[in-house]
Amino acid sequence: MATSLMRRCFRGALIRGALMGRTTVKLGSISASFRCKYTDANKFKGFKGKHKPMVFVDDGEVDRGNGSERFDLEDAEYDAVVNSAMHVQKRLQNEQHVLVIQPYVKWGPKKSGSQPEHQLQEAEALVRSLPKWRVEYSLKVPLESLEKKQLFGAGKLEEIKAILSDLQTSGKLITCVFISKGTLTLGQKQLLEQHFKLPVMDRYSVVIQILRLHAISTEAKLQVAMAEIPYIWSQMKDQDASKGRVYFTESQKQMLRLRERKLKNELATIRSHRELLRNKRKQKAYPIVAVVGYTNAGKTSLIKALTEEKSLEPKDQLFATLDVTAHAGLLPCKLEVLFMDTVGFMADIPTGLIECFVATLEDAMLADVIVHVQDVSHENFLEQKKHVETTLSSLLKTTGVASSHPKLDNVINVGNKVDLLPTTEKPTDMHLVSSKTLHGINELLQEIERQILQVTGRQKIIIRVPMGGSEVAWLYKNAAVTETAADPKDSQRMLVSAVITEAKLQQFRHQFVRNGAR
Repeated sequence: MATSLMRRCFRGALIRGALMGRTTVKLGSISASFRCKYTDANKFKGFKGKHKPMVFVDDGEVDRGNGSERFDLEDAEYDAVVNSAMHVQKRLQNEQHVLVIQPYVKWGPKKSGSQPEHQLQEAEALVRSLPKWRVEYSLKVPLESLEKKQLFGAGKLEEIKAILSDLQTSGKLITCVFISKGTLTLGQKQLLEQHFKLPVMDRYSVVIQILRLHAISTEAKLQVAMAEIPYIWSQMKDQDASKGRVYFTESQKQMLRLRERKLKNELATIRSHRELLRNKRKQKAYPIVAVVGYTNAGKTSLIKALTEEKSLEPKDQLFATLDVTAHAGLLPCKLEVLFMDTVGFMADIPTGLIECFVATLEDAMLADVIVHVQDVSHENFLEQKKHVETTLSSLLKTTGVASSHPKLDNVINVGNKVDLLPTTEKPTDMHLVSSKTLHGINELLQEIERQILQVTGRQKIIIRVPMGGSEVAWLYKNAAVTETAADPKDSQRMLVSAVITEAKLQQFRHQFVRNGAR
């Protein structure tokens, strides 16, 4: 009997998995639960339901169809170009001893909303996100503008060179200098490298190195590879406008054009495939909850708390999540929803870098509800919040979603890590939770449920149906049944509490109302 049940479960899961994409599915029923695998390369994942098997999508590595393996990301000539432009290494086995410099504008319209101390802390966190990279020394440098060709004045350059000399005299090894500015022009880097006699990296380069480290799926690797292209082109443009030594040859430029064209084609295919998956999910009527936020705000930890998915392993790292993955959960009303984990945002990162992840971020932008997670224990969380909101608004236009979602009116603001805050400092304008202690999780689920029911047009109803009739099986298949009970007024009938869409309710009435359902 168990073998027969397992076979039926596996067959049903395989069909649903084919509809919803490559994933892993755990099958469950009232009496038994099995974990089934299709092949080593094609896995299905889900969770145990109360009455029927439930499936969710893990949009990690995407099957891009015939010919998807023709484009090989491994290219020695390209590796030489990207290393020359960004000092990005293919492998991260070498140690780096880093001098971190945080330039900041002292006053005027270009002054950042973040304090220099917070900016420097974030710059140091970026370096520490890479294995075997060490912050040996860090300093803040006030400037009138970040746009000057040589960035630092002659006096400040001499001060930094003196610091480098003192560090080396004291026995500290410095192997590179990290200027925590979004991007440096080729001219700025050339001048600084001549003075420091060391490789110089900007925020874009360091972030790319981190993204390379965390890119596991084919899709993530393609998006990271695409994110490198705009930076390299900007360096080439600076080269053409300057009289400095030539970094890039014409053959390298041609190679880069070809690589960019192939990457765009691959990502366009992925984008189309994701749209297909979204349409399949729409047919299944799964409500979607996108979880967004600043990098390392605790998005994955919150999803784990909301879904009780034990296999999730949140990491205390910047940009730990690159793929948009879906995780099944149940709302208090027993409605199945998909929580979408997304790539984190960060300030002072050129928009072009984030836009390369548009294929996956579309899933978030088209969600029924967006949960904006904020680390309220972070001193700079208000500025982080503003940055995420600005980026989301920009992505609405970039993805073309603005035509159907002209404004972000479906956002639930969540303050995470409230357990790290003193009682007197807790914000009052958001849902406060702790993914670690589970404080506020039930209340958040109730708010998500309220908004999901409102946005998707679902309603809670109680229906009287014949005891043992086909109506009950239909409701379990087409609605979220929350409770069943015998009708105290009629022993031949039962009361079924369910959450159902208006369309499904009309189908039920058309099929069963004449058979006696109320």
